[in-house]
Amino acid sequence: MKRKLLILSFILLITTLLLITSCSPKSYPTLTREQSIPADAVKMTPELDIYPPILHSDEFEIPVIFEPVSSAGAEDSPFIPIDRDEFYFFFTPDVRVPVEKQVIDNVTGIYLSKRVNGAWQKPERVWLQDPGKLSLDGCQFVRGNEMLFCSVREGYAGIHWATADYVAEDIADGTDDNGKWANWRITDFNPEYQVGELHIHGTELYFHSNKAGGKGDNDIWVSHMLDGIWQVPINVEVVNTEFNDGWPYISQDGNELWFNRFYLGTPGTFRSKRVNGEWTEPELIVSQFAGEPTLDKDGNLYFVHHYYENSQMIEADIYVAYKK
Repeated sequence: MKRKLLILSFILLITTLLLITSCSPKSYPTLTREQSIPADAVKMTPELDIYPPILHSDEFEIPVIFEPVSSAGAEDSPFIPIDRDEFYFFFTPDVRVPVEKQVIDNVTGIYLSKRVNGAWQKPERVWLQDPGKLSLDGCQFVRGNEMLFCSVREGYAGIHWATADYVAEDIADGTDDNGKWANWRITDFNPEYQVGELHIHGTELYFHSNKAGGKGDNDIWVSHMLDGIWQVPINVEVVNTEFNDGWPYISQDGNELWFNRFYLGTPGTFRSKRVNGEWTEPELIVSQFAGEPTLDKDGNLYFVHHYYENSQMIEADIYVAYKK
């Protein structure tokens, strides 16, 4: 899961985007997510999985595929906002396709499923770029009517953090169910902080970074907001190791820090609890290709699970472990 579908690919896109603007699509795609998946794609199932996720906690039921968003393509990077009944994720139809083609396929990107009357609806694309312009967006974080996301896009060199606003559009029954994300703009953090995937809770910004001063590889850091400015990050030492620690998610009450760490050679999902204002030694919750955790309002745990065969990733699904 070493940045798999997105972050490592961004590095390749820094120059590619500037070279292929002549191939830019002229409008949004007509293909659905399902139609974009190649005919020879194999939908993985638990029965076919030689490295299934392993549960290490008695607080949850055995993880299962989250069927409302599952496909034979690759679903990744799940995120559930604490104040919106929505499920965001990253999708690409074929992991075999190089990233320079993903960026022009008009399908790869961020998707959204809404929960209506207790049921998750068919996912729809979240558009964060003008028709006819190229971008590859991910790392989405949503709170209230604001989305932060990382992006490589036309007109900018390298990877940037951007922001979008949710704009309500009233429909016949007076609700804003037909709203959309708009007004996207670049809103980078201090480049010295090297902010990777993040979670903001109140005045705390948690993110991973391999910036100097850490224990090794990615570490989780926290920055505090003061007078509208994010302060110098502090290493969350108790959860960090010399290996890869990152992809933080903070529970709604602010008392649980969920994150990724490699365990026995593959990504695992860990949790640290906050006691008397301090984070405690983390515990392993799910191992074996299980990462990027997120929680819904009922405390159910969602994470991405990658399927491997002959050391090659062949698909990815979102799994859910329901809280007992």
